[in-house]
Amino acid sequence: MNKSLFITTLVASVAALALPAVAQNYPTKPIKIVVPFPAGGTSDVLARMVGQKMTESWGQPVVIENKPGSSGNLGADVVAKAAPDGYTLALMDVGNLVISPALFKLPFNVEKDFAPVAMVAYSPHLLAVSTKVPANTPAELVAYAKAQKGKLNYAVAAGMGSASHLAGVTYAQRSGIAWGYVPYKGGAQAITDLIGGQVDVMFNGMVATYPHVKAGKIKLIAISSAKRNAQMPDTPAEFGHWLKAEIPAMAKIVKDEKISAE
Repeated sequence: MNKSLFITTLVASVAALALPAVAQNYPTKPIKIVVPFPAGGTSDVLARMVGQKMTESWGQPVVIENKPGSSGNLGADVVAKAAPDGYTLALMDVGNLVISPALFKLPFNVEKDFAPVAMVAYSPHLLAVSTKVPANTPAELVAYAKAQKGKLNYAVAAGMGSASHLAGVTYAQRSGIAWGYVPYKGGAQAITDLIGGQVDVMFNGMVATYPHVKAGKIKLIAISSAKRNAQMPDTPAEFGHWLKAEIPAMAKIVKDEKISAE
């Protein structure tokens, strides 16, 4: 049984990261952290922060390797098949581990092929729109989307079948709207296209998205947490509770509708 180590990106501080003792003198060689998304996204940013702290603490180089593709499953498979010695780790959204088995025929077993290490960070998703979209609140976005009758493009930041995809499906169905889905391998390119107006709206991790909001390059509509965030107290978070509750149900809907994962 391959027990490659797995790091999730949710809920604990980087300072709390602690690896199980693979050996008394671990580590004795460089460590690799696989990020199953392109550079510049939330997982990539967190991996580089974690890697720097690990290097400072242990005195061994930590190499970040981006392996995007198949909604994060390509990189996860690399780690699942790596030697179970604690030197190949993965950092990705825990949502991918929950959603992917329900949607795809995977070349690995989430429960058997990974050993959880730590929750590294909690990063709620931000609902953001292009500055070309004439909406500044959830109500205005819903009204505009209904008026456009399916013409808006929703950027799927981490591939079809990912948490960002299901968030868009959930929000659209809950709000009674429709939009087209444009898949990306990672959030960085999706944000670039959102800034340029090639796509209209997206849910994406706060770490990678908020700097562009602060710079005025995109507009923030809402946050997916259950409560308002102290950094953005005026941003609505009312839909956070049902978004969290309904994403598992949306996974079944996406699967039943045979929405492509490629």
